[in-house]
Amino acid sequence: PEMEKTNKKKLYERLHMDKFNFWTITSLLILIVCLLFIVYPFLNLIVQSFHNGETNAFTLENYMKFFEKRYYKEALRNSLLISTVVTILATCLGVPLAYLGTRFNLYLKRVIYVMVVLSMLSPPFIGAYAWITLLGRAGFITKLLASVGIQLGEIYGFKGIVLVFTLKLYPMVYLYVSGALGSIDASLEEASENLGVSGIRRIMKVTFPVITPTILSAALMVFMTALADFGTPRLIGEGYNTLPVIIYKEFLNEVGTDTSFASALSVIIIVIALAVLFVQKRFVDSKSYNMTSLRPPKVVELPRPKKILATAVVFFVSFLSVLPQITVTIQSFLKTNGPIFVSGFSLDSYRNVLNKLGQSITNTFLFGFIALAIIVFLGLLGSYLIVRRKGFTANLIDLLLMFPYVIPGAVLGICLTVSFNQGPVILTGSMWIIILSFVIRKLPYTMRSSVGILYQIDKSVEEASISLSVPPMKTFFKTTVPLMIPGVVSGAVLSLISVINTLSATLILYTGKTVTIPVAIFNCVNNDAYGQAAALSTILTLATILCLLVFHKISGGKSVV
Repeated sequence: PEMEKTNKKKLYERLHMDKFNFWTITSLLILIVCLLFIVYPFLNLIVQSFHNGETNAFTLENYMKFFEKRYYKEALRNSLLISTVVTILATCLGVPLAYLGTRFNLYLKRVIYVMVVLSMLSPPFIGAYAWITLLGRAGFITKLLASVGIQLGEIYGFKGIVLVFTLKLYPMVYLYVSGALGSIDASLEEASENLGVSGIRRIMKVTFPVITPTILSAALMVFMTALADFGTPRLIGEGYNTLPVIIYKEFLNEVGTDTSFASALSVIIIVIALAVLFVQKRFVDSKSYNMTSLRPPKVVELPRPKKILATAVVFFVSFLSVLPQITVTIQSFLKTNGPIFVSGFSLDSYRNVLNKLGQSITNTFLFGFIALAIIVFLGLLGSYLIVRRKGFTANLIDLLLMFPYVIPGAVLGICLTVSFNQGPVILTGSMWIIILSFVIRKLPYTMRSSVGILYQIDKSVEEASISLSVPPMKTFFKTTVPLMIPGVVSGAVLSLISVINTLSATLILYTGKTVTIPVAIFNCVNNDAYGQAAALSTILTLATILCLLVFHKISGGKSVV
């Protein structure tokens, strides 16, 4: 017993021998990075919002301007209305489709899953552009129906934005709810049936209440995405302004930049996002359930007529959500005459892209992989601190690293521009400010997956290494990191997909030399270069598919959420 006590004491000393060197230094360095690149920009944004744009004096006029003018209040109302309607529609669409796809043995399940995931991970503004080419004033479907006397009416404005967002964001609900439905313990539903609660009553009284936290989490993601998105309302809104569009216009106004007012608008949208997050979290905490999930529900085999009908419904909606990608891929091979697609196929759009916009392709993947390397490194260290070195500093780091996840991209772009366009650290105009925006916004993907995999690794593995006189730092890199690689790489792949599809922040931060594919697509659509926009969109879609294949291989078929 005395020897065992001595061994435990030595092990404890080895575990904590670097308490004031490697991990302490790592914690301080990450905290400094968070303070410099997250806290400072957002505090600077708040301070800027109280400045007079001309005299630089303290003032409340920026906020008074917002609340006094109907134009800005209407933009806020539009944003909240769109986000609310889209959240309701996406939830009402995603939940029943997830139930059908999870609980019944439908045909083409794998194809449906691929379509759902691909549509979720593509940029929303590509969907807006594609639906314009299909249902716009000169759209293919519009002209086809007009030839037989059917008038569809306008797709632009509120209903166009809602259509694009709903078909783009319901897959998020679908995937979250599918995962939750697959983890319910079958004995729970069996018990309800034994008590006479079956059919639709069982679903409404037992199944859905159990997965309510998951549904609310997915709904929050939908609301935040719709609230923050800039590209879709900008392209298809046609005067139906939302707050992100107004922020962009005020920050990059043709008659001069009003940074202070744009900062005030940014603070308002941040407050709204945090308020919604707080309400959702409080409600989820009051509705959470725990279960063993030892017996997952069985997949029900439907009679052939019902199976065909259920498959047709799920497949049709999934096909609609991925139709924009199919549309732009076909258009990328069509001949063009200026802004018009003409009959015949050609590779001219790709040649033009490589000759004129090849730099955007290089930039996208160069910036993406540099950001990814930083994300992986910070994700490894940050997740270890959060899981293994719990304490005030670790909790603070966790909070700071996750905070930008709920912040709109345009707001992040303004934060970084305002903070790093002068002073000791000047990044504005360089590729590093874009890389920094990627890291700040997309790090949570890798952080969450790294934290999840680290919780599954037994501490005894590290303790055994340290007990053999291997220093804790070396143990981390030689023993812990190799075990974390599958989870880290899975999160990193999702981070890369999100990075290469980013528009909002990049659109504010880019210069002529730092254009990325999403920015180039956006500019091509605005300049009526639809063939080039389609070619770039196809390249982006193929890159996303390749990343998904890598994720599927590494994760062993695990869901992306």
